[in-house]
Amino acid sequence: MVGTINLEKKWLLPLIITSAICLFFLAASFNMGLVSTNHSINSLFFFLPSFPHSNQTSSVSVETKVLITPPPAPAPAPARPAIPRFAYLISGSKGDLEKLWRTLLALYHPLNHYVVHLDLESPPDERLDLLNRIEKHHVFTEVGNVFVIKKSNLVTYRGPTMVSNTLHACAILLKRSKEWDWFINLSASDYPLVTQDDLLYTFTDIDRSFNFIDHTSQLGWKRERRGKPIIIDPGLYLTTKSDVFWVEPKRALPTAFKLFTGSAWVVLSHEFVEYVIWGWDNLPRTLLMYYTNFLSTPEGYFHTVACNAPEFANTIVNTDLHYISWDTPPKQHPHILNINDTDKMIESGAAFARKFTQDDPVLDVIDKKLLHKRRGLFTMGGWCIGKPKCSEIGDIYKLKPGPGAQRLQRLLAGLTSTAKSGQNQCI
Repeated sequence: MVGTINLEKKWLLPLIITSAICLFFLAASFNMGLVSTNHSINSLFFFLPSFPHSNQTSSVSVETKVLITPPPAPAPAPARPAIPRFAYLISGSKGDLEKLWRTLLALYHPLNHYVVHLDLESPPDERLDLLNRIEKHHVFTEVGNVFVIKKSNLVTYRGPTMVSNTLHACAILLKRSKEWDWFINLSASDYPLVTQDDLLYTFTDIDRSFNFIDHTSQLGWKRERRGKPIIIDPGLYLTTKSDVFWVEPKRALPTAFKLFTGSAWVVLSHEFVEYVIWGWDNLPRTLLMYYTNFLSTPEGYFHTVACNAPEFANTIVNTDLHYISWDTPPKQHPHILNINDTDKMIESGAAFARKFTQDDPVLDVIDKKLLHKRRGLFTMGGWCIGKPKCSEIGDIYKLKPGPGAQRLQRLLAGLTSTAKSGQNQCI
């Protein structure tokens, strides 16, 4: 009997230690998530008697589970594309300071980017005045989206220097920011017919790969007077402006690529601008060298590059988005627009118009009737706050499109539909 009692005491301590270790591992299993359900817990204590649950308890559990299960979320509505941004070049020459300044104020929006340029023919005091105005304007300073080309270029419209200046502005814009979708070149003689809110709203749903280039391969009289002559632009190597001059003999039309011509005013996609600047395909560089000796280079360079590059030929919408009243054929010189042209400009649905003289009364009509703009202030937009209106920056993503957006949408609906079908492109 005594031996039995001693034997039991001998095994009692190991039993207690073993039980403690089991309980420790069981607790660890709970903490580590190894035992996670009632079924798993019950299986661990299989040696204990089990009791059936009542129907009431089961019903409550099911009801509770149903109540706390959230209903499936509705499918999200398709998001509207992000608001696009434009990158502008606004250029002028001698005597264009006030015109350029007025056009800049009419075109301004905090989302966009701007390069302004008065060429080398402009007096130094005009160029300095432009720089001082921009550096001292509190809105431009706060946003930082207006850049002045301080080292001015000499530009002659009929030679390649205008294209060179445009490419210079494109390079600056690419370096300063990648956050823009289209590049637009304008002169101080251009003026908008829609607000920037109208333009941004309308282009929100436009394919960002589209390039708006008025073009044709039907050279007509330009075949002999533009395609074959060889010209030299003194603006490439002189510091004073002078007209281009011709060199003999004439040259044959190219066979390595097809020539296209059209308007000098374009709206180019970001992707296409990168293509002509970086020139990874060498076509832009080759054509730039060819057009160095071409009369009226701005009317052919971008057109010929885009139409001879397969990846861009089907992205062209055949328009320059301008209202221009041309002379009778050969349509070389645009008429100066005045107040008698107001209705035609509005009915065109165009985003811009040219040419205007400085402070012509028709500009006051456009400001009042189309842009809701006060003299010396910005065009009205959703971002405008302050007193006077548009003197301070509010929500830059707030757009308030007006009738101008409807006119522009009607114009672009047909043009982009034609482009998508492959019609009227590079022919």
